[in-house]
Amino acid sequence: MFFDIKNYKSKLSLSDTFVAIKYLKDHFEEELGKELNLKRVSAPLFVLKETGLNDDLNGSERPVSFNVNNFSGTFEIVQSLAKWKRNALKKYNFNVNEGIYTDMNAIRRDELIDNIHSIYVDQWDWEKIISPEQRNLDYLFITVNQIYQVLLRIEKIINAKYPQLSKKLPLYITFISSEELENKYPSLSRKEREYQFLKVHRAAFIYHIGTPLKDGLPHDGRAADYDDWGLNGDILVFDEILDAPLELSSMGIRVNAESLLKQIKAKHEEFKLNSPYHQDILNNRLPLTVGGGIGQSRLCLFFLEKAHVGEVQCSLWPEEDIKGLEKLGIILL
Repeated sequence: MFFDIKNYKSKLSLSDTFVAIKYLKDHFEEELGKELNLKRVSAPLFVLKETGLNDDLNGSERPVSFNVNNFSGTFEIVQSLAKWKRNALKKYNFNVNEGIYTDMNAIRRDELIDNIHSIYVDQWDWEKIISPEQRNLDYLFITVNQIYQVLLRIEKIINAKYPQLSKKLPLYITFISSEELENKYPSLSRKEREYQFLKVHRAAFIYHIGTPLKDGLPHDGRAADYDDWGLNGDILVFDEILDAPLELSSMGIRVNAESLLKQIKAKHEEFKLNSPYHQDILNNRLPLTVGGGIGQSRLCLFFLEKAHVGEVQCSLWPEEDIKGLEKLGIILL
């Protein structure tokens, strides 16, 4: 276990936790849909590899793949729906300032498991059509503030139902670029920078994720073919239970033809450009969009003040972790 949680004791019983998880999720997706003008849709568990619709994440993670009788090609369990959603918005004939959200369930077989990471991923994936004039940081920041308002409302709702839970979020979220964060803490590692900044500000949006810093590497890894690295970022909060920053959402304005080519070349992934998804972007056949993912279990972990993501989701854990947590009175679902 990566985080020190020796003095932790859950504020909610197991029974209350089950009820609280559903209560939180139901209210959050309703509030998110209203705030961003999103309609709920169904989403695939798997896609054909050849379409280019699966998320490659940092490029090193291996998707779970399989073959199907009477179908040619390889099917892959989605790693996120970043690309599929943009395609869906075109297919469903949505208009500017309209969007979708969906439940995304994924398997990330190469995930390093600890208190906040699991091989099972559950998140709300959302996507919204924007105009060319909205492809800028100002619009991105407006959208971040809208999502943060939803988080504030959810904290108020969940704390009213369970008054033993504490208030954790500041009134406002702080914005800082990865370059500014580097300049502020030049001698620290990337994770140490996040820790120091979030310890003070409690909630932050770190933007320009993927843009190379002074050492030539980005603040964090990003695929080259969905977020525009100059127009994306992560929403993080400070988790007192874990004494650590907690990423709740990764989001951004998506690539257009120009930024796709630039980023693909930067990562030497030109071989991807022949897929239907990439050709649709290069030929302006997909709408301009903003979108992201918001971790469902991460949200429950934070607002319900849990010490391990396994307290709010069912997954698989190393036997030594299960036994060690049991000694601390923590039962994984």
